Amino acid sequence: MTAPLIEFDREMINRYNHSGPRYTSYPTAVTFHEGYKIEDYDAACRDGNNDPVPAPLSLYFHVPFCDTVCFYCGCNKIVTKHKSRAKPYLEMLDREIEIVGAKLADDREVEQLHLGGGTPTFLSEAEISHLMWKVQSHFNARPSERKDYSIEIDPRSVTPHYIQVLGTLGFNRYSLGVQDVDLKVQKAVNRVQSVKMTREVLSACRDAGAKSINIDLIYGLPFQTPASFRETVDVVIGMEPDRLSIFNYAHLPEMFKAQRRINAEDLPSAQQKLEILQITIKQLSDAGYIYIGMDHFAKPDDELVIARQTGHLHRNFQGYTTHGNCDLVAMGVSAISNIRGVFSQNYKDELRYTQALGNGELPIMKGYIMTDEDRLRAAVIQRISCYGKLDIPKFESRYKIDFKTHFRLALEALQPMIEDELVSVNETTLEVSAKGRLLVRNICMAFDEHIQSVGSERFSKAI
Repeated sequence: MTAPLIEFDREMINRYNHSGPRYTSYPTAVTFHEGYKIEDYDAACRDGNNDPVPAPLSLYFHVPFCDTVCFYCGCNKIVTKHKSRAKPYLEMLDREIEIVGAKLADDREVEQLHLGGGTPTFLSEAEISHLMWKVQSHFNARPSERKDYSIEIDPRSVTPHYIQVLGTLGFNRYSLGVQDVDLKVQKAVNRVQSVKMTREVLSACRDAGAKSINIDLIYGLPFQTPASFRETVDVVIGMEPDRLSIFNYAHLPEMFKAQRRINAEDLPSAQQKLEILQITIKQLSDAGYIYIGMDHFAKPDDELVIARQTGHLHRNFQGYTTHGNCDLVAMGVSAISNIRGVFSQNYKDELRYTQALGNGELPIMKGYIMTDEDRLRAAVIQRISCYGKLDIPKFESRYKIDFKTHFRLALEALQPMIEDELVSVNETTLEVSAKGRLLVRNICMAFDEHIQSVGSERFSKAI
């Protein structure tokens, strides 16, 4: 199947470059509320266990520690030089694993596992080995070639031996934070990382048997120019990662304290950012990478590209994935689970997280139970964000609705984008055009029933 093209239309991007969700879930996390009860979580686990064919599991563990702060970062993190800080946190994570593991049936196999942060590789080799042992003691989690065990890596925090240990523990997918290779940019965001270091870690990942390596880049950082970022992308293409994530930096110092260390005057202008993005898309396309959607690119033989072609692509809190059939069970501070359409989020601060587990309780702060209408709209948003296309008759047959009647208001909201040829809708198909692909978040927003109540200003801009 030929990959869909991207048409970079600067006028359309400027017109529609509004704030909006990235749709790693629908409804988005801002709809979660504190009226949610632990009993709701328990009921979701029981219902999932009692399904005729229980869904497999995708496990996520949040490791919040970093030994230095990157000024652009908006993640939930604890910055410390003291490696001993991890020990009491891991003790609480052990307790959460025990409690959650007891609620899920033993026959529910773990198909996917991911360690995120923060910096998961802040943990020592012994600590990460213990964590994986603990997981395998309480979940049906045995690594294999067909499963995805992934981890986010700060190349500054690991050695080749550490990567070998990860390989022996079953990790086979690695995501390396790079952001930019220009030293002036690196100094401005407090993340100095040599190209040599990144290459050595990437090589170690390959030696450890990685079946996929991703590199993260960020555009819109201080002192970046179209020319300088072109050089960064050229260097990274030379490393031949399987996937690339090219994120737009959202400068929100009122929300993220670390960003106050960045001078707004040093940031590239909105038009420079668009030029950077346009050049980057051409570079990656010329190098053979396929645009998956929402900042993600992959080689033509990558599982994400194949999943997009075969109809098995899914989007969740970890981005694009091939494991949409799984219940997502997340542990650690701020971690978000989705079990049978029942969302829950843990406390974001370590103290309350620890207090809850110290009392033998799950550290859930808030959550949300999807309605039938939410599930319907989530299905539309999934199709648009993963494939850019919806077969209307098939959708109507599956959900027993008249599409244009049910989504009358959404289609009215789409009308300006239809007139601008970003998306087309006829009797059989809703399809995102080549120049609408970069604005797919805006198209999804038309079907978001909650966006008016939560406000789009709480999210980053589309580009």
